[in-house]
Amino acid sequence: MLPGIGVFGTGAVAKVLVPFLREKGFPVEAIWGVTLQEAENAAKELKISFFTNKIDDVLLKKNVNLVFIVCAPNLHAQISVKALGIGKHVVCDKPAGLCQAEALKMVHAAQYYPTLISIINHSLRFLPAFTHMRKCIADGYLGNPVELTLIDVRVQMGSLLGDTYNWLCDDTMGGGTLTLVGSHVIDLVSYLSGQKVVKVHGILRTFVQETSKINGIRKVTAPDFCTFQLQMDKGLLVTATLNNHLPGVCFHQEIYVYSKRGYLVVRGGDLHGKLHKTTVKSSEEEIKKTQDKEDVIYVDIEDLSCTSSVIPKPYIKGLCKLISALKEAFLPVKEQMDWIKEPVRSAATFEDGQRVQATMEALRQSNEDGRWTSVQLLTETPDPNPAFSAAVRRTAISLQ
Repeated sequence: MLPGIGVFGTGAVAKVLVPFLREKGFPVEAIWGVTLQEAENAAKELKISFFTNKIDDVLLKKNVNLVFIVCAPNLHAQISVKALGIGKHVVCDKPAGLCQAEALKMVHAAQYYPTLISIINHSLRFLPAFTHMRKCIADGYLGNPVELTLIDVRVQMGSLLGDTYNWLCDDTMGGGTLTLVGSHVIDLVSYLSGQKVVKVHGILRTFVQETSKINGIRKVTAPDFCTFQLQMDKGLLVTATLNNHLPGVCFHQEIYVYSKRGYLVVRGGDLHGKLHKTTVKSSEEEIKKTQDKEDVIYVDIEDLSCTSSVIPKPYIKGLCKLISALKEAFLPVKEQMDWIKEPVRSAATFEDGQRVQATMEALRQSNEDGRWTSVQLLTETPDPNPAFSAAVRRTAISLQ
């Protein structure tokens, strides 16, 4: 029995998500928008009977048992924690909150309610090309997985900005290529390699501060270019260049994984590999032909029933596979709130989301300082007013 769905958000992701959910048999019961007008317009377009601009109206709806949070990042932590607290499963879009402190609240809520699903939508984990790539690495295509030397990521795409000034334009509100694309990359390299980021070096730039639609008093502060290096805990080095300067709607992504034996590469949704040849051929022409040829490991021929002009195809396809995994998790059980873990075992947890958030914070610090920065993972919520707390402690001591 599939659970009823509540959707938080009315943007491009919600408009792709709802048809996928219905296609897989999930009943979409409610949608939330920042304003009532936004919620009503989205509800009409997506044919959802219940709409509201009040968070609690969705969470307290009896037939909503699983919520998808695809609104602005400043609400991710608040809605996730509240939903888990009243017994709802949660799938939250990246990033996990606006900062590591918010991500940590989400982690604590997930740990407190371990019988509930709590997933971050890092959908590239479910893209078949990366599922196959991870299996090839684990099976020793490139040798022992700890012998991986380098992962090189290049993503080129069009602008992430819309026609109006909103959170996508503001770095502190979760906009920009580091948060929206880099978070996927950071999560993916850990997922593929099984290694954790320990040190980072990054450069972030906002080259386009005004557009024909967004100008005047407000400036765009969200970075449209970033390049970074990640040092992993077992010696692997990651280099990434993310660029939002291509004109129009386009998306090119190449992710190479290297070892001394050769490489694996995902281009778009296809996986290829190549190993260094050691055999000697009798003909020079035959040698050249052998050396130039990549192994075709996986070719993506599956068509999507739903497309978007805003969201790149690999992310949509990964999201579709994630929803299929959720269906497999819920379908074998009789009660709406029961589920089995195996189909969603590879999904990003809230702990993964916090680690990504910690890495992005270190990259921003590295950009300011111009040097390598260690990734610091918070273990307890920071004091919002340390000076006040110190004064209270001093007063308590003096009164004793």
